[in-house]
Amino acid sequence: MSRGVSRITLQDVAREAGVSLATADRVLNGRAGVRGVTAERVKQAVSRLGYRPNLAAARLARGETYRFCFVLPAGANVFMRMLGEQVANTASWLAANNAYIDTLRVDVFAPETLATALEGLMGHYDGVAVVALDHPRVRAAIDDLAASGVAVVTLVSDVPSSHRLHYVGIDNIAAGRTAATLLGRFAGGRRGSIGLIVGTPALRDHAERQFGFTQVMAGEYAALKVLPVRESLDEDERNEAIVSQMLRDVPDLVGLYNVGAGNRGIAAAVSAANRAGDLIFIGHDLTDDTRRFLLRGVMDAVINQDAGHQSRSAARVLLAHCAGEPLMNEQERIRIDIFLRDNLP
Repeated sequence: MSRGVSRITLQDVAREAGVSLATADRVLNGRAGVRGVTAERVKQAVSRLGYRPNLAAARLARGETYRFCFVLPAGANVFMRMLGEQVANTASWLAANNAYIDTLRVDVFAPETLATALEGLMGHYDGVAVVALDHPRVRAAIDDLAASGVAVVTLVSDVPSSHRLHYVGIDNIAAGRTAATLLGRFAGGRRGSIGLIVGTPALRDHAERQFGFTQVMAGEYAALKVLPVRESLDEDERNEAIVSQMLRDVPDLVGLYNVGAGNRGIAAAVSAANRAGDLIFIGHDLTDDTRRFLLRGVMDAVINQDAGHQSRSAARVLLAHCAGEPLMNEQERIRIDIFLRDNLP
């Protein structure tokens, strides 16, 4: 029977280097007061033994505790509900690392409301993750938090001109371009009009997806004319009304691209008009609803971002920053997934 390999500890490093535990600890944490030749012996011992510090244990030993707040949209957005569930799951992992999460639901479509909520977090948290509106008031609130020492991560939708620490989310221009390429190829050379719906262009993820989509459509699919963009505030009822009107007023409607949420409303309008068989419908985020629409042939493709990965990544970024620990940037890159009914997980 094979025996498990025990974990190399700091005591092992100190013993190998012939120094005290306190000296080894000083070297590994970059503190002054150790002669160069002694520090080099410790580093060589670390290399020989393959020592990897247990960062969570070190934080607990130092008595370090961090508190983070995740600011998520209020309302019935299905993806944001899924994101909230993943944040709750992430909180359990963080608690084992002596860090804790509170969740705050805010109307992110209202810049004054969102900015006021962010301002109220100052002095209460070490880090904030926020699904942010790209608006001067919101940018100022993020900058004020950062100036006060609070690390801010933008989540799903970015505010790049702010002093936020990091953005956790997909490349939304690439997502919009992907939607255009899918829709253009699915159209198979047909001529006609394309409906484009956004929640609000004030959300940068929506604006960037719209930009990427129209860029590809204009440059590569001249036979397809993108109609003037319609705003839905990600509400099912608004989307159903918008698409119902399009179906009545635009006889050559070939396809639809929904940049944000509210896919239930679009699916209801398409199904009521019996257009699921010929109308191309591309949307975002794999949910119970969009999975069902793909299987029934109402939707043709879903461009997805992993809510769990985004939640965990935001937490890792905040924790690493606050604890002064290294971050694996490759691990934090959020990829774009494309789902058809044939490759559903």
